[in-house]
Amino acid sequence: MASGGPNLKSIAFVGVVAVIVLATTGVWNPFPRLWSWIAQTEPIAEGVATWQTAIGGSPESVTITGGTAIVEYRTSVEAYGLTAGVRLWKSDADWAGLAGADSEAVVVVGRLLTKGYEVLDPATGAVRRTDTAATAVWTYADAILDLRCPEAGECELSAWEPRGSKPLWTVATPGIGFVLNASNPDLPDTQPLAAERVDARAGGPVPLPHLIGLPGDGKVQIIDTAQGRVAQTRTPGRDQRVAVVGSRVLTVTGEGRDGTCYYDVIAHDPPSGRPVWQRDGLNLRTAEGSGCKQGRDPAGGSDVVLGVDPTGRQELIAAHDGRNLWRGQEGQSVLAVDNAYALVRSADKKTLSARSFSGGSVVWRRDLGAGATAALTPYAAIITEKKPARIVALSPRTGKVLTEARTDATVFAAGPGGLILVSGRDMAYLPYGSSAAQ
Repeated sequence: MASGGPNLKSIAFVGVVAVIVLATTGVWNPFPRLWSWIAQTEPIAEGVATWQTAIGGSPESVTITGGTAIVEYRTSVEAYGLTAGVRLWKSDADWAGLAGADSEAVVVVGRLLTKGYEVLDPATGAVRRTDTAATAVWTYADAILDLRCPEAGECELSAWEPRGSKPLWTVATPGIGFVLNASNPDLPDTQPLAAERVDARAGGPVPLPHLIGLPGDGKVQIIDTAQGRVAQTRTPGRDQRVAVVGSRVLTVTGEGRDGTCYYDVIAHDPPSGRPVWQRDGLNLRTAEGSGCKQGRDPAGGSDVVLGVDPTGRQELIAAHDGRNLWRGQEGQSVLAVDNAYALVRSADKKTLSARSFSGGSVVWRRDLGAGATAALTPYAAIITEKKPARIVALSPRTGKVLTEARTDATVFAAGPGGLILVSGRDMAYLPYGSSAAQ
């Protein structure tokens, strides 16, 4: 028998209508608090982070300079104070890069498919300099390089001090502008080894190298950045790849024979072009997969490259003179390397060792969890572990713990005083010297 009273669906419908009416008339609105409760996030590093704040989206990069964190998104850039995580300013931009350091630092921003860029003050967002002609910009710890192409096939590369108003030098670089654009386009040099949950740019801008290579029209122009001149032009063959490492130009040749690839590396000294050293059988892992086609740069620091010898053992080579800085035993692998240190995982994958190139020995060791990865920045060696999810920052020199936290967030920046971690749309700052009980 049907009941004559209202059913539960009717009551619920009337209740929802009443709430909507009250909210729209301004009498009572529960939705902001309700959404705040739904969107509430967990702490990124509880007991370790000095602050955590919601940011404008998933960042492309985060860079620490002085007391400011610069956050780059796809269509904007923001600055946050390191003291309390308060947003200082925002600018509409499609790309951004940090140049300089400390009091000389600036933020370079621009738009895709639009010539020119602006140089902003990182603390206030105020415009310090405007350019209307450059098509590509590179930002370094001590300089800005920009490329402009006023006519087809004719381009100019200029170097600036980060806060300078006049270029330090300008050099003609014909025939390359159409392949290079926006912020920090890839150049033929070395690349950092990948580490899970650590952004490849976490260490911030690097110093301007003595040599850079500008690719285009099937050639690589080698630019002497101290003199502001083209030191050499190299035309790699179909089976070759050129990489500029430190003060040398490396030419890697990979030839397919008998179902395998045979490699050799020659290091040249510009501008003379004379070979300085050569290694047959050295694989710098510039080819992807089983083929010999070379599609990527070698891994390493600005003057160190990581290779594999014909027996499959990894080794680190000084690009300047070809010396072996380290040759691994079977099963050992390099997880991270820069010009000063290498982080090496043992064959049983249970120990991480830090080797100093200046001393030529192991300076510290640490137990390593299963699936752990590592990265090197100028300020911290960073280890990420999976079970439990954890991040540990160590002094590269001594192995002393700077900070650690149980978190599955990603390290986006490592500065002189701490780490910036991002999880979803939340960002947190972990100062060195902070650590939760583990």
